[in-house]
Amino acid sequence: MAKTFDVVVLGAGPGGYVAAIRASQLGKKVAIIEADKLGGVCLNRGCIPTKALLKSAHSVHEVADMKALGINVDLKGLDAGVAVKRANTIADNMSKGIAFLMKKNKIEVISGKGVFKSAKVLEVTGADGKKEEVSFTNCIIATGAHYRSFPGLEHDGKRLIGAYEALKLEKMPKSIGIVGAGAIGMEFAYFWNAFGVDVHIFEMQKNLLPIEDTDSSKEVEKAYKALGIKFNVGVEGVTAKNNGNDVTISVTEAGKKTDYKFEMGLIAVGMTGNVDGYGLDKAGVKVEKGFIAVNNMYETSTKGIYAIGDVSGPPLLAHAASHEGVVAAEHLAGKHPHAIDKLNIAGCTYSQPQVASVGYTERALKEKGIEYNVGKAPFMANGKAIASNENTGFIKVLTGKKYGELLGAHIVGTNATELIHEYVLFRTMEGIDEEIFATIHPHPTLGEFLGEAVLAAKGRALNL
Repeated sequence: MAKTFDVVVLGAGPGGYVAAIRASQLGKKVAIIEADKLGGVCLNRGCIPTKALLKSAHSVHEVADMKALGINVDLKGLDAGVAVKRANTIADNMSKGIAFLMKKNKIEVISGKGVFKSAKVLEVTGADGKKEEVSFTNCIIATGAHYRSFPGLEHDGKRLIGAYEALKLEKMPKSIGIVGAGAIGMEFAYFWNAFGVDVHIFEMQKNLLPIEDTDSSKEVEKAYKALGIKFNVGVEGVTAKNNGNDVTISVTEAGKKTDYKFEMGLIAVGMTGNVDGYGLDKAGVKVEKGFIAVNNMYETSTKGIYAIGDVSGPPLLAHAASHEGVVAAEHLAGKHPHAIDKLNIAGCTYSQPQVASVGYTERALKEKGIEYNVGKAPFMANGKAIASNENTGFIKVLTGKKYGELLGAHIVGTNATELIHEYVLFRTMEGIDEEIFATIHPHPTLGEFLGEAVLAAKGRALNL
């Protein structure tokens, strides 16, 4: 006899487990199905372990800066293996924390892979091969996404690796070529460079971090060049081949092909939803361009079945998935949640300097013909940044010419990913520049330049 639930969540990543908790809070009988570790890719193979690695990398560079602070410290050695083991231990411990949350919220955890038999029934196959049926009133699909394979850029898990293998890499290669200059490629580049690896990035778009504002990309390019990280941007074509003892990354630029040799290669391009092998067709769930099609409440083409997180398409971000999970859970419970404005979801890259943004880029505003003002406050003029010896980067805002609304914000520098929150809140609350002017920012802080940048957009800067 099949187990029956009000809500079954398929996948226990940052979207899935949050959706399960919210559904339980709303009085629903909830189960969550997961074939791997609780927490999904973000916690176990992405966001959390990579941040642990980046802490190690940043610490290497901080040691190098100690002399300027009056502290003579010798860097006696680097052990990337220790850093990698620490990162994975942190992930394992946090996964146990998710198990606690499931128990606390009376959510039944079913281990195995769930496949739809119909629009109301999932068949779950455990690691031991045993099968059980689970029926439901509502289902939330949160199966995530994975890197696409392109012809000539296939992962082999040995010398041509993806992010998952990169996180397990305890012995550092002498050199590595990275294909893709998005957040993942850029973060691993920073870590490996700090631990003595010769790093070279290849990107087909015109800049590193191509989805960011061009000024942000240029600032990071300058910083990476200073670190000795090499990069080719705007390449016309790129392929990678495992030669057995090394890899060849072949790059076409201006019609000319050049071969680069590395010990290893990281392929970090193109994501697609985990939609295959789940029987979505049997549930009548429509897939478009590699992702499950949803409405603004994250309901699929089949009533009562929702899809959230990476499997439902961009932005492929853990914090977006969590909020989408809340929206879906509240909607199926008969509540009336607000639809998510994707322009109010911040993007963050945790390299050094960090990059964070929300809203429009300057080029997007130009394309849309929206009139705007620009305000820019460099950290080299900020007392706290100078005193902390971390004055790289800037805060840049784009405000509406007529009303002074915050159209976009872009931060490059130390703690950028923490500073962006104020701007996210202002956009969510539909604030205008006068309200930011009225907000008294503590001094000396990096955050006081959040106000200074908006003053600059109005031609009223006080410290620039």
